[in-house]
Amino acid sequence: MREFKRLTPYGEALNLMLDNIEEIPETEEVSLDNALGRVLAEDIVSPIDSPPFDRAAVDGYALRAEDTFPAREYNPVELKVIDEINAGEESSAKVEPGTAVKLTTGAKIPDGANAVLMQEMAERDRDIIRVLRPAAPGQNVAFAGEDVKRGDVVLRKGQILRPQDLALLKSVSFKRVKVKRRPRVGIIVTGDELIEEFDEEALKSGKILESNSTMLKGLVKQYFGEPVFYGVVPDEEEAIREAIERAKTENDLVLVTGGSAFGDKDFAHRFVRLLFHGTTIKPGRPIGYGERTFVMSGYPAAVFAQFHLYVKHALAKLVGARDYEIKVRAELVERIPSQLGRYEFVKVHYEGGKARPIKKRGSGIISSLVESNGYIGIPEDSEGYLEGEEVWVTLY
Repeated sequence: MREFKRLTPYGEALNLMLDNIEEIPETEEVSLDNALGRVLAEDIVSPIDSPPFDRAAVDGYALRAEDTFPAREYNPVELKVIDEINAGEESSAKVEPGTAVKLTTGAKIPDGANAVLMQEMAERDRDIIRVLRPAAPGQNVAFAGEDVKRGDVVLRKGQILRPQDLALLKSVSFKRVKVKRRPRVGIIVTGDELIEEFDEEALKSGKILESNSTMLKGLVKQYFGEPVFYGVVPDEEEAIREAIERAKTENDLVLVTGGSAFGDKDFAHRFVRLLFHGTTIKPGRPIGYGERTFVMSGYPAAVFAQFHLYVKHALAKLVGARDYEIKVRAELVERIPSQLGRYEFVKVHYEGGKARPIKKRGSGIISSLVESNGYIGIPEDSEGYLEGEEVWVTLY
């Protein structure tokens, strides 16, 4: 079997791929209920102040702070309660010297008042309260625009919309939002040994239940895309060529698993003009890319690594996503050796500031993916990390 004459360094291959990818221009408007996880296509400018008026931050009494300055527990100040309102209501009364309005949290501050006294700081007898301690101007008042001011840019283009982002949009009057179209991602799985449905006799005779498509469909959805599965294609040169050509015309990106090396039935890489073929990553060394198509390994753990090291970055660029990776610092609980010249994708379980390497190895060991929740990238010029060393973990 032929081998790679040169392995492209991971960073070089990543840059070659990213330089070949252009952001898709198409956008669409969706309701906030359908916007979770979508990527904003434009900056969001608030058309209103939020809150839109000065409101009470506590249950208590709206009053003039200066009326309370002399107040002490041994020498309380008496004020007359001229109205009572709840959140969502507005008082028609104006707070004059010597008066107060009873209100609940969230209620609009009445005219003339400049502070809210917590109700625990006063004793009430019918329509008279005795203020036991002074209030400062602005005390317990949430001012108009305190959260968001009219004209503020509240969310930036490229933001991946989270529940809290949607809440902010709703609070400043948005019902719909413009997002990037989901890129279509064609998924082709190749291999004579693969079956899509459980068949006990077939498994006994050497067949394998195909799982790459299920994993890739989930990963594509997780990273902004719309998966299109073309089924399992046998290791027949013409069938693979037809599937790849069709997928390239129908999708923004194509993922082909199997056929990336140089075996007698590794045909996939022959039908793509590749910018690189064979990189320093481990696992997943035989990956190739060109014409918006990734020719990937057949083993699931290698495919998973290839997706995180390459494909998710391509999807993020297609939609212009920002901050799509979560990285944390962690202390290694044991040593991780590495081979010079390889960029190692090391699966770890991160918890409580510590990272534990997953000892199960092998490109076909799916359970190692399940036991992990992140990875450490060890660059080509490193022989690994020591126990107790602090490293970056990319969570997934």
